[in-house]
Amino acid sequence: MKFLIIINDPPYGTERIYNGLRLATNLLAKHEDAELSIFLMGDAASAAKSGQQTPNGYYNVERMLTNVMRKRGNVLVCGTCMDARGLTDDELVAGAARSTMDELTELAVDADKVLVF
Repeated sequence: MKFLIIINDPPYGTERIYNGLRLATNLLAKHEDAELSIFLMGDAASAAKSGQQTPNGYYNVERMLTNVMRKRGNVLVCGTCMDARGLTDDELVAGAARSTMDELTELAVDADKVLVF
């Protein structure tokens, strides 16, 4: 089954991205046949910035994204949203990729389930 998770909220300050990434990790762990793409847009684009420093005991979105990709998930970041936030391709966490609205459209059409956080 193909899943698309679209995340809009910033990496910190709300728990939406945290919960979306928890679900993504669990989907990949519990269902070997799951194909998962995460599309970060709006303020969520900054979640893919490498080098995040968080206090001990606090979740780290960069590590969570890396874990999703390690488990065969695909992480894409809206290029327009990156540009609006001054985020360059070189600043993205390893494995995440700049993407487009056209690619998001194709992912949405191909997905069996689309979840939005």
